[in-house]
Amino acid sequence: MKNIHIKISVLALAFLSSLVSCDNDYESETPSIASIAVTNSAFSTLEAAAIQGGVAVVLSNSNPNDPSGKYTVFAPTNDAFAKLGLVDAGSLGVLQNSFLTNTLLYHVSNGNLLANQISADASSTSALGIDRRFIARGNDLYINGSKIIITNVNASNGTVHAIDKVMLGTGVNIVESALLLNDAKVFKTPELTFLVQAVITSGLAPVLADENNTFTVFAPTDAAFKAAGFNTVQDVANADPAVLQQVLLNHAIADGGTFTCEQTSTSATTAGGNTLTYSPFQNGVFTILGNGNTVPANMVIPDIQCSNGVVHIIDRVLLP
Repeated sequence: MKNIHIKISVLALAFLSSLVSCDNDYESETPSIASIAVTNSAFSTLEAAAIQGGVAVVLSNSNPNDPSGKYTVFAPTNDAFAKLGLVDAGSLGVLQNSFLTNTLLYHVSNGNLLANQISADASSTSALGIDRRFIARGNDLYINGSKIIITNVNASNGTVHAIDKVMLGTGVNIVESALLLNDAKVFKTPELTFLVQAVITSGLAPVLADENNTFTVFAPTDAAFKAAGFNTVQDVANADPAVLQQVLLNHAIADGGTFTCEQTSTSATTAGGNTLTYSPFQNGVFTILGNGNTVPANMVIPDIQCSNGVVHIIDRVLLP
């Protein structure tokens, strides 16, 4: 496979220089991965997350699980965390620590992976054991749905590549991933309670949990269900299962699971046989319009990798 070479702009070079700059007394020393986050203001949220998630010490030392002693870290910038509403150390309190730790490890690989060793359509195994894949879109290279914006920041214990979105991977199927939110094992305030009830009531849980079925799923938030007329979870439980099934199938595409950066068409056929219309790809996301909608849905949290597909959390129910 042809190697993808990232073109670094003058601005990026200036940013890269700031990453590795240090006081004159330490110019001869190469900082650790953790020190790069500490010394650069663009990674202050990552620094706070690493401390809260208990991985700061790990990334300060050599890697005992690789003969090279090196790590490769795909490091989300402050702007990447801000896309999830995580703007500083204090806002990280909405996350469960176990989830935060696993999310950070999902950004880490064993060994030293430089930019010229990265190939489009190849994969890289995270420290959690979950594979992430590299995707080319135009002149840009993505890891899952996150664009690699800076490459080859040298550290004493490995290499750092900066990315523009936090990567999320659950390691479990689509239904179990929704349950993680419903049971407050991710965010302390659940967001997909109504959706979980809809999946149960509709009878679609076995289909969406089957590892042999791989989907792209657009998952409406609780607020989206309320806006669609379901005031309480009990309203969802009391709904006609056949109607709920029709609605939910309008949110699933049996395409193997695609990240936002892989979506190049303007429409898709749902598992229920209807059509969803997409806006142009902008800033890493796009909007989605159902046949029965007049206002498109926005992505709240895109590109969540599950064991049998990809989930994008959206702010509106897509009506058939």
